[in-house]
Amino acid sequence: MVAGALVLLILAAGALYQAIGLRRDRRIHVPPGTLVDVDGRRLHVVCAGSGSPAVLFESGISGSSLSWTRVLPDVATFTRACAYDRAGFGWSDPARGRRSVPRLIGELRDVLAHAKGATGSPCILVGHSFGAFLVYAYASTHPADVAGLVLLDPPSEWHEIQQRQVRMLWGGIQLSRIGGILARIGLVRAGLALLTDGAPGVPRTFVRIFGSTAAGTLERLVGEVRKLPPEVHPLVQALWCQPKCFRAMADHLAALEAMAAVVAGVTSLPDVPIVVMSSGNQSPETIARHRALARLSVHGRHIVAERAGHWIQFDDPELVIATIRDVWSRGFIGLRSA
Repeated sequence: MVAGALVLLILAAGALYQAIGLRRDRRIHVPPGTLVDVDGRRLHVVCAGSGSPAVLFESGISGSSLSWTRVLPDVATFTRACAYDRAGFGWSDPARGRRSVPRLIGELRDVLAHAKGATGSPCILVGHSFGAFLVYAYASTHPADVAGLVLLDPPSEWHEIQQRQVRMLWGGIQLSRIGGILARIGLVRAGLALLTDGAPGVPRTFVRIFGSTAAGTLERLVGEVRKLPPEVHPLVQALWCQPKCFRAMADHLAALEAMAAVVAGVTSLPDVPIVVMSSGNQSPETIARHRALARLSVHGRHIVAERAGHWIQFDDPELVIATIRDVWSRGFIGLRSA
């Protein structure tokens, strides 16, 4: 009985710690962009610069608008550049219902209308990983909205999902749900505080309870976040202390198989400049798929970011910026000649 009361006291203390932290985060880390109404939910969109065609960034499955911190400001020097947080991530409201491909495409269309601004001109879509899947699924169904595509390391190995990948998805979904529970009682916040304050062993030891895969995933994610500018680290930490981000992660992982099936069935892309960029550590099989994807457009091109891992925009932002500028230049000429 005493032990049960002690557990309840600890849980209550953790929940209070989380509530105080959330209140402080909302006061300190205000949304840097605009909250746009999309089907009754507010999605956070951040834009900078001016010009057309505008560029809209679509993040990877666990990413947010912060994923483009090393790229967006430079793109904004020559055109309007926007990034957004999908429902549940970053500063956006949680989603209503499950994440489906039509719903994701519909939300992207509404955000794109905001990114276009007063011009209403087609935009260049830049997608990373899961985001690459989403933007080329969008381009196949709404070609008139697209002036160009830059696809960073699309996860084409998921086109034909094997049993091993089904197990990985199931495990990722379960871990995300557990993460949401731990966030609600303050354990994620405490673990991230220890991780950033010089005691990384404690949260890593705790995560190993869930297996080597979870521990390895944490190591990789922490390593990638550290590639962002130091001033962004507290923002990432504050956002991932929120249970909604873990719920969103579980929901997007649950939608991955359907998204992969949709894009595997795409047989053509708009007649616009398209670049598919592979990371330097991709397998020959995935690179072959990327080349085939580029060939879906008469203006398609494939390049390899030799110095970059999967998060190409972190490892080689200069290459990503130069590629976007090239696609933008060709899209700009196309708009003027139309």
